[in-house]
Order: sequence, then C-alpha cells, then structure tokens
Amino acid sequence: MEIRNVAVFGAGQMGGGIAQVLAQNGYAVTLVDIEARLVEAGMKGITASLAKGVERKKVTPAAMDETLQRIHPTTKASEVAGCQLVIEAIVEDKTLKRNLFHELDAMVPPETILATNTSSISITSLASATKRPDRFIGIHFFNPVPVMKLIEVIRGEQTSDETVTHAMELALRLGKTAVEVRDRPGFVSNRLLMTTLIEAVRLLQEGVASKESIDTVAKLGFNLPMGPFELADLVGLDTCVNAMEVLHEGYKDPRYEPPPLLKNMVAAGNLGRKSGRGFYEYSKH
Repeated sequence: MEIRNVAVFGAGQMGGGIAQVLAQNGYAVTLVDIEARLVEAGMKGITASLAKGVERKKVTPAAMDETLQRIHPTTKASEVAGCQLVIEAIVEDKTLKRNLFHELDAMVPPETILATNTSSISITSLASATKRPDRFIGIHFFNPVPVMKLIEVIRGEQTSDETVTHAMELALRLGKTAVEVRDRPGFVSNRLLMTTLIEAVRLLQEGVASKESIDTVAKLGFNLPMGPFELADLVGLDTCVNAMEVLHEGYKDPRYEPPPLLKNMVAAGNLGRKSGRGFYEYSKH
C-alpha cells in the first residue's frame, strides 16, 4: 500500500504542525476538527508558520502556496474515508481517543492505518477500540513539529511489522529520524521528560533554587536548548499533568505523582504559552 492521502484529526498546535509537514512533503492532507473555528485557527497557524519560513528564506512563496493547496480543512469526519493513513492529534484524553478510533474504524477501509500522536497513553489500549489492532500504531511527533526531527514510533502488542515499516518510511519521507519503542507508559520521551520536570518542580517547591536558576543549570550545565520550566510552558502544563498521571497510574510509583504546585497552576488556568502564563508570562500578541 502506498500512502498518498493522510487525515489529521485535531487542528491544534500539534495537529496543525503535523498537517503542515505532511503537506510540505507532498501528501494530500485532510485536516479535521469538531468546529469550524478550530479548523480555521489551525489553518491560520499553518499559514503563519509557512509565512515565517518565507520571511527567513527557508520556504519559497510558491512552495507555501502549494503546501496550503494540499490541505483540505473540514469539520466532516466522513471526508477521511479515502485516506490510507489517519493520525489522531486531539487532547490527551483516553476516553475521547478511544471513542474517536471506534468511529474511525467503521468509517475507513480495512487497509487504512490508524495512528495516534499520543505522548503517553497506551497504544494497545487505544487499538482495542478498533477491529484492526494490527494496523494501529503510535506516531508521536514533537513540538514544534516543523522544527523537531524526532518521531517515536510505538508498536502496540498486536501492531504488525508491515504497519511499523509504513510508519518508519513516513518519518523518513518527512525528513525526520524515527526510533521504535515499546508500548509502556510514557514511552521513552515522556518518561524521561516528566521525571526531569517533576524533580525541577520539587526543587522549586523546596526553595532550593528559583525557576530561572534551575532552567539556567539545565541549559548551561547540560547544554540543553531549554530549561525544564521553559519546556513545560511550551508543551502545556495541563498536558504535562496528564502525562504524569498516566505514568503514576501505569507504574504505581509515587515518584511520578504530579507535584501539588503544578496541579494548582493547571487548576488556575495557567497552562503555559497557550494561556499566556505558566511558570513564565508571555505576550499573547
């Protein structure tokens, strides 16, 4: 099977980025969300991202136009029926994802591959909502998708070798580096990242150092491009808490429990860059 048409469910930051990268590399993309305003916001974000590429002379105006023409925005889920691959990029909610995949399973042909961009939820559990667990896989992109080179390819318990091969080939065509990992809570990336963030928050709670100092240690001491608090704000503090809860539930280990400070920030609506305030404050203009 040759993958030519790809659907992306969820037009947010991740879904929009995935759609952009797919379209830039020649795929016809159907971008789906539940409301017209969400689809419109997704397309606006993609257009702005491409415009920055043009401004920096990394994308030609012609390439920008061609990319946008390859993306079909819609609120009609039925329009994905002709796609060879569907990538889900909605909120990190297991029930919502399972419900979506149950609907998709009845909507697309048997040979269509169903993929999730989840950063922590069990691939095997999501696959069990379908009748095609052999053609179900995790394809975890990183934010911002047009910039980050890594993709985690997560094999569920029944994912076939053929499906893994398709996912690895997709990553290669997108100019990404793919690593295959086992289906365990948090996979590799979030198990490493959330462990670091939890410890950083505990250091802050204990008054060992300020958030600026902790971020500086991470950047200058370990040569990282961003500190843990800066990265958490970029990812979204609500997303981080969700990932920690998946790890905590999956491993039954108290070291993965979300710190109270982080949970309180999410409860207050301070989610990071997307809300304008997290560990740091951001202009929304």
